[in-house]
Amino acid sequence: MAEGNIIRLTGSLILGGSLFLTYEVLALKKSVTLDTQVVEREKMKSYIYVHTVPADKVESHGLAWQARKELHKAVRKMLAASARVLRSPFSDSFSTVDIEDHDCAVWLLLRKSREDTKASRLEAVREMSEAHHWHDYQYRIIAQACDPRTLIGLARSKESDRRFFLPPPPLPSLKEDSSTEEELRRLLASLPQTELDECLQYFTSLALSESSQSLAAQKGGLWCFGGNGLPYAESFGEVPSATVEMFCLEAIVKHSEIPSHCDHIEAGGGLQLLQRLFRLHKDCPTVQRSIMRIIGNMALNERLHPAIVRSGWVSMLADVLKSYHIMEASHAARALANLDRETVCEKYEDGVYVLHPQCRTSQPIKADVLFIHGLMGAAFKTWRQHDSERVLTESAEVDENRYTTCWPKTWLAKDCPALRIISVEYDTSLSDWRARCPMERKSIAFRSNELLSKLRAAGVGDRPVIWISHSMGGLLVKKMLLEASRNPELSTIINNTRGMIFYSVPHHGSRLAEYSVNIRYLLFPSLEVKELSKDSPALKALHDDFVEFAKDKNFQVLNFVETKPTFIGSMIKLHIVPVESADLGIGDLIPVDVNHLDICKPKTKDAFFVSTYSTVHL
Repeated sequence: MAEGNIIRLTGSLILGGSLFLTYEVLALKKSVTLDTQVVEREKMKSYIYVHTVPADKVESHGLAWQARKELHKAVRKMLAASARVLRSPFSDSFSTVDIEDHDCAVWLLLRKSREDTKASRLEAVREMSEAHHWHDYQYRIIAQACDPRTLIGLARSKESDRRFFLPPPPLPSLKEDSSTEEELRRLLASLPQTELDECLQYFTSLALSESSQSLAAQKGGLWCFGGNGLPYAESFGEVPSATVEMFCLEAIVKHSEIPSHCDHIEAGGGLQLLQRLFRLHKDCPTVQRSIMRIIGNMALNERLHPAIVRSGWVSMLADVLKSYHIMEASHAARALANLDRETVCEKYEDGVYVLHPQCRTSQPIKADVLFIHGLMGAAFKTWRQHDSERVLTESAEVDENRYTTCWPKTWLAKDCPALRIISVEYDTSLSDWRARCPMERKSIAFRSNELLSKLRAAGVGDRPVIWISHSMGGLLVKKMLLEASRNPELSTIINNTRGMIFYSVPHHGSRLAEYSVNIRYLLFPSLEVKELSKDSPALKALHDDFVEFAKDKNFQVLNFVETKPTFIGSMIKLHIVPVESADLGIGDLIPVDVNHLDICKPKTKDAFFVSTYSTVHL
């Protein structure tokens, strides 16, 4: 009988327990049943809900609520135990995330991207960038939950999906009765007046004076002579505003080269203001490139990285990096490389652009190839394909096999992917009348020391180096190598220099300098031009010293020289570098049936690269 009572009691308990568990499961299911359309809509949104309950609402809800709480706690303990068995795939900040099975990979990658091991972090970013089959909300999870290091890594990954990058935060509203031009002028006026060289003072005063005149005109305060000045102000149209903004940006670029001034730019809301200007001038590449120069200079200061990331600049730079416009993409690549302290040890100062590789790569870099332009040249336009071959169609912009605006980036990088290709930019002028900064008088010696410092910061000398230069750029290369040979700290540059290619370099002077002297009243030749005269003691000393220095080295040298005259303006026709001047006395001398400007602009890839490639492949 006692046994029967035990059986009945046990049966009742089992039945009661089963009914209770069934009730709890149904109640729990009912409480978590959601409209699936609502769920999908929420997944599309660019934020993650963090559900919280006010403390005053957490009260006792009776026996059923307490039992449910204990049940959930037991399940949590069981999951935690299994997680430990599986080596804790979720831990730290992700330990309480409630996820579906198909989202495990996303959160595991997020956890992996924060591991202490650098190799694991890099692998996580690579796997994220290769993910092209995820749902939209999964990319958004990464975008919102990843740390700045991962975000920058994704921005510098070639194949990363754009959905990894959230739109920049809303910009603050402009002050009443204000404009972007006034705000830019206000920012410039607030920057310190210390550590300014003559050119920076010139650019700042020019920008502020032009701003004052433009603002006065727009408000009817200039040249009124009794009237309201409105017709005069309206006659400016859009031109003065854009011009004034360029003057201001030019000055801020110079300020951003001074680390302490970058702090003031950030504190004055410069990151947001520059972003507003960037959007406003989306069809003006010159303005956008100046803005990216400033961001790239600010990114040299690691203390400003959090502010740059928070302001949304990483997302904007990631978009520009994918552009087929080489100049814009290269400016974005420089800024992102300066932000990426995970994989980039070097720092790329203003005027130093990496043409390849511009994204993270697993390809080992075996050598550096440096491109140094000459008088009136630039880091990109000097090295474009010959203009007569350009097909002016929309498809030509995309099809780089038909025309390239920068053959080192398009042709050389494609055929020699193991190279790091750097192009350098610096200001030059033929005449002091056309100088961007009238006070600037930079000799070849000054420029070479300036460039040498920037190139060393970029890691030049850590691996084999090949120098490629045009015109006066070749004189800079020779001067840099001589300076490096006299400085033990720069000995690696000399030891790793393998070869040089000179395009119409006036080793013994240029006729341009002679012609300028004869019509000095017209040209007012700049210091750069004066140094190119045949009777220049500095030029002769540079040549003699370099030949003496190089004779004991095993440098491979290739010299190209023009055979056609060059038009300077519409009236002057001049053979700028004659054959005898381009002969260094070391290496081969190859005459080319082109003028001085086209000597480094090949018509086709095949016709040009036979000799060049033989030197680069050394």
